[in-house]
Amino acid sequence: MKTERPGTPGQTYRIAAIPGDGVGAEVVAAGRTVLDALAADSAGAFDFAWTEFPWGCAHHERTGRMMDEDGLDRLADFDALYFGAVGWPTVPDHVSLWGLRLRICQSFDQWANVRPVRFLPGVRGPLRAADEHELDWVVVRENSEGEYAGLGGRNLAGRGPGGEVAVQSALFTEVGCERVMRYAFDLARTRRHRKVSSVTKSNAQQYGMVLWDDVFRRVAADYPDVETESVLVDAMAARFVLRPQDLSVVVASNLNADILSDLGSALAGSLGLAASANLNPERRFPSMFEPVHGSAPDIAGRGVANPIGAVGSAALLLDHLGRPAEAARLERAIAATTAAGVLPRDLGGTATTADVTAALVDHLGDA
Repeated sequence: MKTERPGTPGQTYRIAAIPGDGVGAEVVAAGRTVLDALAADSAGAFDFAWTEFPWGCAHHERTGRMMDEDGLDRLADFDALYFGAVGWPTVPDHVSLWGLRLRICQSFDQWANVRPVRFLPGVRGPLRAADEHELDWVVVRENSEGEYAGLGGRNLAGRGPGGEVAVQSALFTEVGCERVMRYAFDLARTRRHRKVSSVTKSNAQQYGMVLWDDVFRRVAADYPDVETESVLVDAMAARFVLRPQDLSVVVASNLNADILSDLGSALAGSLGLAASANLNPERRFPSMFEPVHGSAPDIAGRGVANPIGAVGSAALLLDHLGRPAEAARLERAIAATTAAGVLPRDLGGTATTADVTAALVDHLGDA
């Protein structure tokens, strides 16, 4: 448990950088550049001490492991973790994901995954409603159990070809449901539109997701000032497209929120814009901040990756460290950069990763 008071003047924050694979190295480097520029302009109010860990698929090819055996022990004392991306064609996806990112999330009980959906000036997305409404919502994802609990197995391979059976079980607990729902309600109380939309598929998944619905009704009774609704996941996917102006905070299980948040970012213009925070709100362990996009092997090393998702994740990191003013300043720099037309390839522009990074640093002075 860390005892430092968030936002202490003159504080040095110890951050573990884990670039991972592919474009992860490029966007983490961009994020570090912007964060260091912000710290340099703080008149000594704060600074960052970085330690980089070269874990990922290349590490797996050398050692047979995605991270060092004592990696969790080495990460435990940092103030935060700054993650890039994981995955490479030479390592099966389930090995790379469970060996690094999910191992950190589950071992450090980072049970609240927060993914804002933001529509930036100068970015033309496919959603027509963005032309008529000021859209801004947050997906809160249960990040410790649900469909990604990792329970199950493969058996009966001895029957011969075609005879194997796989069982994948989703885990829902009252504790897990309640804590992420209370986080969502508390977040809704900080927003202009105090509303929480709960997403399930309880008409077809009659045990775990009915428990989710029951817990949601019970928790909602403690927040009479917050509007609520329960929506099936397929209907919510349609809502994202047809009536996104009705959304404020969307809370959902691990799988459903994962899919919906990607949909939201695509509607905003690109997955390259999507930021996220994997939080241990009790601060018993460090939280981890990462862009939502993958490792993008097709463009890795070409200097064209979009760093905005990583820099947006850096803003979430700042807010978690108790520096909301600096986080807001970073968000304004992002908006100013896109409004000025400095757009990477995935947003229809020609700016390189370095171009966008330089523009972000320049616009810190305007923020």
